[in-house]
Amino acid sequence: MTAESALLIDFGSTYTKLRAIDLEAGTILGAGQGPSTVTSDVNIGLDAALADLERTLGTLPDFTHRLASSSAAGGLAMITVGLVKELTAEAARLAALGAGAKLIGAHAYKLTEKDAAGIARQRPDILLLAGGTDGGNEETIRWNADRLAQAGLECPVIIAGNRVACDDVAETLSAAGIDARISGNVMPEFNVLDVEPARAAIRDVFIERIVHAKGIDKAEARFDAVLMPTPAAVMEGARLLCDGTATEPGWGPLIVVDVGGATTDIHSISDGAATEGGVIQYGLPEPYAKRTVEGDLGMRHNARSIVESLGMDAFARDFGFSNDDIETFLGAIEADVERLPETAAERDFDTALARTAVARAMKRHAGRIEIKQSVSGPVAVQYGKDLTKIETVIGTGGVLVHGAAPEEILRAVLFDADAPHALRPKNPRLLIDETYALYAVGLLAGVAPDAALRFAHNNIDATQTPRKDEIHGRSPAA
Repeated sequence: MTAESALLIDFGSTYTKLRAIDLEAGTILGAGQGPSTVTSDVNIGLDAALADLERTLGTLPDFTHRLASSSAAGGLAMITVGLVKELTAEAARLAALGAGAKLIGAHAYKLTEKDAAGIARQRPDILLLAGGTDGGNEETIRWNADRLAQAGLECPVIIAGNRVACDDVAETLSAAGIDARISGNVMPEFNVLDVEPARAAIRDVFIERIVHAKGIDKAEARFDAVLMPTPAAVMEGARLLCDGTATEPGWGPLIVVDVGGATTDIHSISDGAATEGGVIQYGLPEPYAKRTVEGDLGMRHNARSIVESLGMDAFARDFGFSNDDIETFLGAIEADVERLPETAAERDFDTALARTAVARAMKRHAGRIEIKQSVSGPVAVQYGKDLTKIETVIGTGGVLVHGAAPEEILRAVLFDADAPHALRPKNPRLLIDETYALYAVGLLAGVAPDAALRFAHNNIDATQTPRKDEIHGRSPAA
C-alpha cells in the first residue's frame, strides 16, 4: 500500500461515510460507513465507520490528509436579506446556495420589526446581509441592520452590500453582540455579480463556528479539518472536473444532478452564455458555479409534492399506475421516510418519482428563450443559463446509485423537443457517481488537485465500469 493516502470523511445526516484514497494512483483503497451520531457524540459513528474501513483494508494506513465535510444536524441553515428581490437579494441567495447552504429564508427591501423577529426565531446558522451596489442605495442595509440588532439575532452576519455602509452596519451589529464580518459586495455594480468573496466568508464562519455548534469538533483530533458543507464539497469537485488543474485538463462545462430524500440539487459549472447568434441576454448575470436546491422535490420528505407537480392523473397516465396504487405507495413512504423499495412495483414508483423530480429541477435550473417584440421586430431573449452544449452530466444520490434505472432517470435532464425554449443539455454523456466520489474530489481539490482529478477519472469517468460503459456515449431521447 502506498505511503501517500488520504482519508475523506462525510458526516451526513444518516451515515458517517469514509473514502480512503491512494493519492499516487488516484484509486479508492476502501470505503467505510457508520451511523450518523452528530447529535450525541460524533466519535461513535466515526469509530464504527473506521472499523468498517479497517475490515476492508486489514489495517489503517498513516493518512497524509484527513479531511471532512458535513451535512449533518440540519446542514448549514442560512437566511439572506437584500435590497431588490431580482438584484442584490437574488445575488445573496445565489452566494448562499453556492456555499452549500440550506436556505431557510430570503428577504428583500426593508425588514419590518415582525420580519426581523421572525428571522431571529428561525435561529439560522448564518445570515447574509446584502443591499445596494457600491455607490448606490445605502439606507436599506443600514435600516435592516438596525432591525436585526434590535431583534436579538444570535447568529453570525456576513455583510456583503454597499461598501460605503459596511463599517457602520458592522458597528451596529457588533454593538448588539452579533459576530459581524464584512465581505465583498455580492453586486458591486448594477448587473455585475461577485459572489465568491461572500462564499469564502461563509466557509470561514462554517469552519470557525458552525463545526463547533454542530458538535463535529468533538472528534477534531482525529482529522485535519472540516473544510466545508458537503454540498459545497460536491460543487468544488464539479468545478475541478470542469476546469482541470495546472497540469491536467478538465472535462469542460458540466452538470451534477443530486437526487436526495429531502431535496433535488442541480449544480452547473458553465458561463451559460448564449450558444446561438442574435440572442439578447436578460436579467442578472449567472454565476459560473451555480447550485439550485429544490426543497419540494425530495424522494422521501416530498414524494407527494413530486406527484402533485405533474398532477395525479398525469403521473398515473405517464408511468402506468392507477391512482389507488399511487396513494398506496405515497402512504407507505409518508409512514416511513427512510423506507427503501422492496418490490419491483415500488422500485418502478421510485424511478417515476426520480424522473419527475429531475425533470422539474432541471427545468428550473436551466435558462429559457422567449420571443419579445421590439421596435425592429421580434427578438430572442435569453433568461438564465444556456446549457444546451453541456457535454457531461453526472448523477449522484441513492436512487441513481442503487436504483433500478439510473440512465432512465438521468435522461430526464435532457432537452425536450416539446419544450424547445428550455435551454437543457442536448447531447451530453451521462455518468453515475457510483462510489460517492464527488465530495471526496472536492475535499481533495484544495490540497492535492492532481490526485483528486486522477481519482475522479478512475471513479466517475465513463470508461471505468460496465454500467457506465453502457451509459457513455448513448444518444439522448428526443
